[in-house]
Amino acid sequence: MYPPDELEELKAYCSKLSILKEGEVDFLYLKELRLPAGCQPEKCDALLCPVPREGYPSRLYLVEQVASPFTRNWNGNARVGERNWFAFSWTVRLENPTLAQTLVAHLTGFTKA
Repeated sequence: MYPPDELEELKAYCSKLSILKEGEVDFLYLKELRLPAGCQPEKCDALLCPVPREGYPSRLYLVEQVASPFTRNWNGNARVGERNWFAFSWTVRLENPTLAQTLVAHLTGFTKA
């Protein structure tokens, strides 16, 4: 479903990349996703949902609520793959982004006021 070259590009951000299908959505499971400087923890398992969900054009879910330099509104909760996931309110609006561009735009949410 996702372009192989874009999946390959995502592998640079985590220790392992796989697809996690839940219902009609193919989530991208990023094991030990490296988070921006100033975040605690520094790495965290994550799910990238590059399609519209919960009123957002895309979502990045993390297995825990990450502490970052800026307080975030952790308003998203999902149960996917037998685990609970958390997302903060952050809208990514890019024209035809690659998967890596979508991920980076979500990670930017930890570094902006």
